[in-house]
Amino acid sequence: MSHEQYQSQLDALHECMIACNHCYDACLEEDDIAMMAKCIRLDRECADICAYLEQAISRGTPFISELAEVCAKICTECGNECKKHDHEHCQKCAEACMACAEACKKLVA
Repeated sequence: MSHEQYQSQLDALHECMIACNHCYDACLEEDDIAMMAKCIRLDRECADICAYLEQAISRGTPFISELAEVCAKICTECGNECKKHDHEHCQKCAEACMACAEACKKLVA
């Protein structure tokens, strides 16, 4: 099975990983880091699972459905947390996370 059929999901995963990494870095620069702790933690988790799933799909993993289910859950959680913060980086991250969660749900068998 070629990974070309998953191109829209691969794009969403990559965009989400970039948005989460940017949000993570920007959150560390905010005045009240303690208030951003959950956001920072979820940005890290989300970026990591998105990067992993992108790599796994590109190498033809037989676990796409299972990994996509976990990824969708983490993306949704991260997006919901980011939505709570008024920072532009959080709002953009929330958007990318929700788009990625929807893309991942299409991979769940």
